[in-house]
Amino acid sequence: MGYVLLAAAIAAEVAATTAMKYSDGFSRLWPSLFTLLGYVVSFVLLAQTLKTMSIGTAYAIWSGVGTATIALIGLALFGEGLGIAKVAGLALIIGGVVVLNLGGAH
Repeated sequence: MGYVLLAAAIAAEVAATTAMKYSDGFSRLWPSLFTLLGYVVSFVLLAQTLKTMSIGTAYAIWSGVGTATIALIGLALFGEGLGIAKVAGLALIIGGVVVLNLGGAH
């Protein structure tokens, strides 16, 4: 169940971060409110995840997958570029999450 809650926490965080982009610096009401709600839901779900999962593993997955997903959304929705540095950074994030899951976060 921990991984299901974690996946939902990641989805809420990614939705909130995407809405933040649409909020235009918090000058648009509905995207701003969606951002706030998304982060509240994400943190509540992450807190619930920590009841059954180690904090190092949960946070590494939450932040790593969230960061990688937002980078891909930036490419797809906002026309952000994809250079070698971004590819290397994403590979390092994914690699770090994998290493922590293989035993580094016990």
